[in-house]
Parts: sequence; structure tokens; C-alpha cells
Amino acid sequence: MQEKRVALVLGAIRGIGKGIGLALAKQGIRVALTYYDWEDSLEEMKVDFQSIGEGHLILKVNLLDLDSIPKLLEKVIGYFGRLDILINNIERGGWPVVHGPYRKDQWDLELSTTLRAKQWVFESAFPHLKNSGNGLIINFSSIAGIVGRSGPASLIFNEGYSAANRGISLLTETWARLGSPEIRVNEIMLGFMETRHGENTRGWGLLTEDQKKAILDHTLCGRIGKIEDVVKAVLFMINDAPFLTGAVLRLDGGYVLGGERVLPMPQGVV
Repeated sequence: MQEKRVALVLGAIRGIGKGIGLALAKQGIRVALTYYDWEDSLEEMKVDFQSIGEGHLILKVNLLDLDSIPKLLEKVIGYFGRLDILINNIERGGWPVVHGPYRKDQWDLELSTTLRAKQWVFESAFPHLKNSGNGLIINFSSIAGIVGRSGPASLIFNEGYSAANRGISLLTETWARLGSPEIRVNEIMLGFMETRHGENTRGWGLLTEDQKKAILDHTLCGRIGKIEDVVKAVLFMINDAPFLTGAVLRLDGGYVLGGERVLPMPQGVV
């Protein structure tokens, strides 16, 4: 019988990472789950994964410490014996300031979490994913890398966050070339989600009702994205997209296109 696949899900203590981890575990994929911040959610996380059964490993790791990353992979391989899927769900770093002008150390932290940590996790995971023969990496990024300080999003997306997220797409393309054909590498570019910039975040609560409405009006689907929207996209990439690599799936409800409606064409002039 073929050995069950193993996924490493970064940032899995709550929100999107946790939702993905639970969905993979329910599909029979063994999961290694990391966390660093949000210790108050740890017990709930343990209970949720224990309810599914065995086959998971929860690890605390500071991904800002580059020396900790090879040790993380050693623990995963030592426990499961293989690695098939990397869910590269890392951003920010628990900075206490929501919005507002950047400080120098916040800029450095933004790049270190959203961008640098992804690169060094890839370096350590790469040989194991190659050995899988059917490896997959999913990078998470934000539409901040496209829209930056423009439109209603300019209230939320600072320059450091936007610059780091633009860099993720370059990593996705490069890793797809390096990994082929044994590893597929794709990117999910998130818009306003309930646990990222949306309803269940501190930042959303700082906006006025008019500012919130402006963001929703700019989103063609007219709503904030849900964790289940992300989970469905991840499962598609894992289960139903064997020919997809080096691609970016923009999961933003049409925010980048904007909420402007198509007007009737005026009478032409011959």
C-alpha cells in the first residue's frame, strides 16, 4: 500500500493555515503544523486536530531564526519519513501596530516574514519534495503586491507589505523552474479575507463604515473572502491540477479588477 502523503503547513494555529491543515488531515494527508504567535489558541488547535485522529505533528518554531528552519525539516522528516506538500503560509510577524506609517524595524520584519522566511523554508524542503516525485508547493501572497497604496486598499496595504508580496511571485516562478518536473509550485494571491485584512481582524475594526463599504463596493463579488474559499482553492491545486505549475491564482473576489461597472457603449461616429 502506498504510504500516505505528508504536508507541512506553516502558520497553522488559527485562520487560513489551520483551516487548510484540518482539510488536509480529513483527506488522509498527514500534517506537520507550525505556530509561533497566538499561544492562547494552542489548546483549541490541539483539540481540533486530535478530533480528526492520529497523523499530525504540532511544532513551535520562529521562522525569523534561519537556523531553526533546517531543524524544523529534520523534525518533520524524522517523524514522518517524507514530505510531499509545502503550504508556505507565512506573513508579517505579529507586529503590534495595525496600519499607520512604517517604522524601520517593522519594514525589516515585514520582509523577513513575508518574503525571506519563505525562501529558506524552500531551501530546506526542496530535496525532500524532489524525493517525493510528486511534490507541491503553494505560496500565499496578497493582492497588495499588485494594488499597493491605491484605491480603498491604500488604507491597509503599506509599502513594505506590498513590496514583499510582489517578490513572492518571482519566487514562485523561479521555484517552478527549479523543481520541475518532480515539484509543482503555484501561488494563491489573496484579497480581503475574513482573517486577513477583513472582518475578523483588528485592522478592519479601525475602518469607518464608509471605508468598509468602499472595499466591498470595489470587490466584484461584493463580499469578504472566507477560509473555506481558500481551502477549496488549495484542494483544487493538490487534487485536480496536475498540469498547473508556475501559476498565480488570484483569489480576491474581483477586487483587482475593481467594482466599476461596464457602461453601455455610446453611439458611434462614422
